Amino acid sequence: MRKIVVTLCLGTLVSIAGFSQNNNQVKDTLKTNVIEVVTSYTPTIADAFKIKKNPKIKLGAKTKKKQLKYKIFSAPVASTFIPKSGVAKGINMGVKERLYKNYLAAGFGNNTTPFVETFLHHATRFKNDFGFYAKYLSSENSIDGTPLDSNFSNINAGAYYKQEERYFTWKIGANFQRDTYNWYGLPNTITFNPLVISAIDEEQSYTNIDVDGEIVFEDFYMNSAKANLSLFSDGLSSKELRFQIQPQFQIPLRSIGRRMNDLTLDTSIDYVNGEFAQSYSSTSKLEHSFFTVGLLPKYNFKYGDFTFNLGAKFYFTSDLENKISQVYAYPNVNINYPLVKNFVNFYVGANGDLKTNTYKDFSLVNPYISPTQFITQTNEKYNFFGGFNGKLSTNVSYDIKASYADEEDKALFIRNNSKSDGTPSIANAIPLKGYEYGNSFSYIYDDVTTLSISGEITVDVNRFLVVGANGEFNSYTMTNQAEAWNLPELSGEVFAKYKRNKWYAGTNIFFVSDRKDVQYSGTYPSAISKVVTLKSYVDLNLNGGYHFNDKFTAFIKMNNVLNSEYQRFSNFNVQSFQVLGGINYKFDF
Repeated sequence: MRKIVVTLCLGTLVSIAGFSQNNNQVKDTLKTNVIEVVTSYTPTIADAFKIKKNPKIKLGAKTKKKQLKYKIFSAPVASTFIPKSGVAKGINMGVKERLYKNYLAAGFGNNTTPFVETFLHHATRFKNDFGFYAKYLSSENSIDGTPLDSNFSNINAGAYYKQEERYFTWKIGANFQRDTYNWYGLPNTITFNPLVISAIDEEQSYTNIDVDGEIVFEDFYMNSAKANLSLFSDGLSSKELRFQIQPQFQIPLRSIGRRMNDLTLDTSIDYVNGEFAQSYSSTSKLEHSFFTVGLLPKYNFKYGDFTFNLGAKFYFTSDLENKISQVYAYPNVNINYPLVKNFVNFYVGANGDLKTNTYKDFSLVNPYISPTQFITQTNEKYNFFGGFNGKLSTNVSYDIKASYADEEDKALFIRNNSKSDGTPSIANAIPLKGYEYGNSFSYIYDDVTTLSISGEITVDVNRFLVVGANGEFNSYTMTNQAEAWNLPELSGEVFAKYKRNKWYAGTNIFFVSDRKDVQYSGTYPSAISKVVTLKSYVDLNLNGGYHFNDKFTAFIKMNNVLNSEYQRFSNFNVQSFQVLGGINYKFDF
C-alpha cells in the first residue's frame, strides 16, 4: 500500500514539472492545430431519412409488364361500333351500353330485297367458345333495260369452336357460301330475236365450302399455325380445290447478342387444282394445278430514330399441269423515320410477291366471268414505295404514298365475243351456253408496270363526327395489250361517320374514272374492232339508325342515292336507287 502511494506522488510531481516548463515558453500567436474529438455514434430515428440515393430496380424479362392485346369481334351490324386505332379521343362513349352475345337482324327493301342475318354465340367457364352465323340477301329482277333475268342471291352460313388450353389455344370452323347471279349483260351492238333470248339460260351459281383450323401457342418456338381447305364449284361443272397451311415460327437470337430481337419466320404450303368443262374456243377440258412452298423471314429492330422491318420472300413453285418448276426471291423491306415526331413520318420500302390466281378469286372480282378461264400465277417482280404519314394537328391524320411496280402476267378481264348474231337459225343450229352471247368476261394476262400515287386524310371534327377522303391515281404501261382493260386511272372515296346518344349515321361517296373495254367486228371468232369507254361514275350511299334501347335498333341503308345510270362492267347496268330498312335485336340465352 505504501509503495502505491509513493508511486502516485512521484507521478504527480513529474506532471506538474512538465506543465510548469511549457508555461515558461510564451509565444505571441496561437497554434491552429485541429482538435479531433472522437466519440461514439448514437443514431436516432430521424437519421433514417438521410439516405438520399434512390435504388434502381432492374426487372427481368419475365417480370416486365406485357403489352395489352385485345380483339373485337366485328359483326356486320349497323349498330356495332368499331374503335379506330390511335384515335381514342374520337370515340363517343356516351351512355354505357350493355353487351349481348347474340343478335338477329331482318329487313326488306325495294326491288324485292329480303335480308336476314344472325349470330349466335356461347362461352363456358371452361374457356371454350362456339358460335353460329348466317346471312341471306337477294334481289329480284331489279335492273331496267335488260330482257334477261338480273336477280341475285347470297347465302352464307358457318360455325366455329374455340378452346383455350394451358399452353395453347385452338379453333376449328366451317363455312358454306352459295351465290347466284345471271349473265344479263347482252351487247347492245346485236339485236337479239325474242326466241333467242327465251332460249338463253343465263343463270350461274357459285358454291364454296371452307374448313379451317388455327392453333396459337403461348410460349413456344412456333407462334401459330393456320390451315384451310376450300372446295369451290359452279353450276356448269367447274370445280377447284385449294389447300393452304401457314405455320409461323419465332427464332430467338439472344445467343448472338443480348439485345437482339427474335426472328420471325412465316412459312406456307399452297396447293391448287381445278378444271373447267371446256374452254371458250373448244369443248376440250381446261385444267390448272399449282404447288407452292414459301419461306418469309422477317426481322424488326430500331437504330436511333429509325425503325427497320427487314425481310425477304422465297418461293418454290411448280406448275403441275405443264411440268414447270421455278424459284422466286423478293425483298420485303420497310424503313421508317420520324422527321417531325408525331407529325411527319417518312417511310420507304421495297417488296414483291408471287400470287397464285384462282377461279374463286376471279369470281369475287367479277362474278360474270365465263367458266372457261386459263389460270396462271402473277409474278410481281418488285414494288418500290415511299411516302409520308402522320398528323397535321391533334385531330387531322394523313398518309401520302407513291409506288412503282413491275408485274409479270397481271390478270385483266375483257368482254367475251358473242357466238350468236341474234337470229334463231344460228342459235338453233349451234346450241350455245348461257355465257356465249357476249354477256360474259374472260381473264387475259400481260406484263404491266404501274406508277401509283395515293393519299388519305381523316378529320376528327369532334367526339361525334369523323370525316375523311382517300384517292388513288394509277398510270399503266402495257407490254402487249392496247389498254389496261377495265382498270380505272383514278378512284376515290369521301366518307363520314356520326354517332351521338341513340342516333348514328354514315355516308360513302365513291368515284371511279373511265375504264376501257373492247368491241368486236362480228361474231366469234372475230377481231377487236375498237376500244369502248365505260363512263366514270359517282355513287352516293347513306346509312343510319336509331337505338330504342340496348336490345332494339332500327336501321336503314340507301344505295345509289343519286339514281345514277352507269355500268360497273361493260353492258352490265347497275340497280337504280335502293333502300333497305329493318330491325336489329340483341339478346342473351
